[in-house]
Amino acid sequence: MAFKFFPLTRSVCVLSIASLLVTGCGPSKHEGNEHGEEPKDSAAPPIVNINGQIFSIPSPVQTAMLIQQSGASFSKELLNEPSKAANYQTTYDRALNLGVYGADLGYLTIYSENNQALAFFAAVKKIGDQLGIASSFDEKLMKRFEANIGKKDSIISLVSDAYRASDAYLKDSKRSEVGALILAGGWIESIHFATAILKTKPSQEVQNRIGEQKTSVNSIVKLLASFKKPEYDNLIKQFKELSALFENIEMKYTFVEPTTQVEKQLTIINSKTEVKITPEQVQTISDKIASIRKSIVQ
Repeated sequence: MAFKFFPLTRSVCVLSIASLLVTGCGPSKHEGNEHGEEPKDSAAPPIVNINGQIFSIPSPVQTAMLIQQSGASFSKELLNEPSKAANYQTTYDRALNLGVYGADLGYLTIYSENNQALAFFAAVKKIGDQLGIASSFDEKLMKRFEANIGKKDSIISLVSDAYRASDAYLKDSKRSEVGALILAGGWIESIHFATAILKTKPSQEVQNRIGEQKTSVNSIVKLLASFKKPEYDNLIKQFKELSALFENIEMKYTFVEPTTQVEKQLTIINSKTEVKITPEQVQTISDKIASIRKSIVQ
């Protein structure tokens, strides 16, 4: 399976929270917002650099796009209720659920569920305020979000701006562990989408995407363990149990030179991953994902 990415001319941050929402959006025609401005190029490589270690974790939007392309219908039942944002009282719970709501917002945006997206953006803003990154989700951005409802590329760009500002703040404040939790929460939510969709809309591509997460699970375990925080122990244990379920999945990666269309400033990734995963393996992984998600969203 080949994916299309816009190039990005910026250094990789300590923790790329922006990748939660914008990686793999592919080429599209941008629509200006109410100020007549063009949305910035918002595709970021799904790579995280923590203390010199590189982790590759796919974006939830990339997964949401694949789900939509499979022909699966939008399902509100898959989302975490935005009203529950008030229930999260610790930094740990808030960070994980900021990732969850970020993935939900990406899913809503891909399906153009504009009115519902407003409520989820408000939940993201509320938790962002509580985590001390309020300036990333200020009133001005909220108004821009409301004014651009219905313009998918503009919304993705606006949310990208907010998450990149959060990313920079957490990096400067030496709070990258908060960013790691956001990333883990977003990943769980996106794979929750994929496993749930398979039950109603079988798709070989979505099934393969689940199998490809074998390396991502290990990356998240290493990422969370690198902070040596006792309060992360149970989450790490759950991810290790999930990792064990991926062990017997066979993967074969074939590198193919990417092609670049200079005039379009577009690079096409042609490398492919072949995945051998059984329905039984998908089911056990699905059950474990559901268990981890339940412990996060409560």
